[in-house]
Amino acid sequence: MALSRANSTLKMVARPLGKTGITLSIVGLGTVKFGRTTGLKYPGRAMLPSDAEASALLDAAEQVGICVLDTAPAYGVSEERLGRFLKHRKHPWFVVTKAGEHWTGSVSVFDFSENSIAQSIDRSLERLSLPQLGSVLLHSDGVAETSKDGFDGAIRALRRAKEAGKVRTIGASLKSAAGVARAIEWADVLMLEIGDEAAMRDAVNSAAGRGVGILVKKALASGHLDKLGTDPIRSAMTRNLAFPGVCSVIVGTTNAEHLRENCEAAARAADELAMNKPDTERPA
Repeated sequence: MALSRANSTLKMVARPLGKTGITLSIVGLGTVKFGRTTGLKYPGRAMLPSDAEASALLDAAEQVGICVLDTAPAYGVSEERLGRFLKHRKHPWFVVTKAGEHWTGSVSVFDFSENSIAQSIDRSLERLSLPQLGSVLLHSDGVAETSKDGFDGAIRALRRAKEAGKVRTIGASLKSAAGVARAIEWADVLMLEIGDEAAMRDAVNSAAGRGVGILVKKALASGHLDKLGTDPIRSAMTRNLAFPGVCSVIVGTTNAEHLRENCEAAARAADELAMNKPDTERPA
């Protein structure tokens, strides 16, 4: 098994992040629920976990071998809280944050200017108490990613931060296939929701062909996963992990048992894909 119980510990399988030379766990922990309770698409009433609860979830993530943490300035106080929690941990976390979107408490404000992105990166480093970020992704509004000059200044800021050693990899969290087509010219990493749209599936294949690492968002439909079949979480994991170039699936939860279940489902999916690889058709 790619993921097995041994002394109540789960062992995680890893995949390469495109051609970056970095290898990451196939499941990453999304932390929007660590810092924000409004404007979310998750079912049920949102409440921030206590410091003890959030720290315990990070403990659980470490125990199952997760190394990817996904956060953003738009996730309220998520970065600040993670900074406190990670300060004294020795686990090799790969922290993915974003730039370009700020949550005011009621609405999102977007700014992809060069200065704004540069300042956002510096603030994230300070909040997270890290000397270097694993990845900084432009947090797209769905408009700038396809406009002629929408990300030009932002890309310059990202490249400058990478050259300065502030960030290991750069890229974007996108909403459209057209955005992907533009981003593969410069990005190391893309975060995408891979739905049923043929154009997006083609875009994912193109990104993989260019060696761009792919992180999957909303793989479990923000908690609204259709209850089709006997194991919908495993089905969702299998579908997303089958795409070429996919490194990690980001799951957002504050429940340690749900996190373990997601990891087990991903492990079964990875095993199934590995066993059937010669005969399995990749999504087109």
